[in-house]
Amino acid sequence: MNNNLVMDNERVDDLQNGYYIIQNPEKFCFGMDAVLLSGFARIKKGERVLDMGTGTGIIPILLASKTQGEHFTGLEIQEECAEMALRSVQYNGLENKIGITQGDIKEAAGIFGAASFHVVTCNPPYMIGQHGLTNPHMPKAIARHEILCTLEDVVSQAAKVLCDRGRFYMVHRPFRLTEIMNVLTRYKLEPKRMQLVYPYIDREPNMVLIEALKGGNPRITVERPLIVYEKPGVYTKSVLEMYDMV
Repeated sequence: MNNNLVMDNERVDDLQNGYYIIQNPEKFCFGMDAVLLSGFARIKKGERVLDMGTGTGIIPILLASKTQGEHFTGLEIQEECAEMALRSVQYNGLENKIGITQGDIKEAAGIFGAASFHVVTCNPPYMIGQHGLTNPHMPKAIARHEILCTLEDVVSQAAKVLCDRGRFYMVHRPFRLTEIMNVLTRYKLEPKRMQLVYPYIDREPNMVLIEALKGGNPRITVERPLIVYEKPGVYTKSVLEMYDMV
């Protein structure tokens, strides 16, 4: 492992699975939503996977550690994030397993070609325009608000780069669920699995995990709710298993 890959103001976090990730807490660090999405996504042996808006590269690294996918590609528009994600790949010696491409989600089909992936994952910006406080620090704002791409951009490009019967996995906010379902079906990505995530058992859900199948028939399975915390600071067993801490 090469500490020369770590720049000033960056830190190396142990993912507890034999791998590490380089992050800059002043810019943007991955959150639980990325971990939950990597636990929800099902990657089969030999499949090629694209993670749109990969940020730190956390989702490809997590998926490479726990699945038998053949190759993982992270697409990231911000040069600084893409460069840091690439250094994390190098730090872990995963260059043959994971590639990082700097580019725009809106141009994914042009970059990679149609029907070039079996699976697409995405932890997209949740907030529409100025909904919520726009973070003055641009990397965080881009990650959280639809500044550079919209939900429709993500879904339309995923539909193009997926092969027939390919799968799309996304984590989003429940308040946009009607819009999410409409956009998915418009681009022939049929919702097949859905799981709501609750911070506590007596609170409203604050995340939703969705699997959609390109060219699938209408039929969706709603999985049992995922509760994050038993009490403040104490994860439930389900979440601990995702973090490989049980």
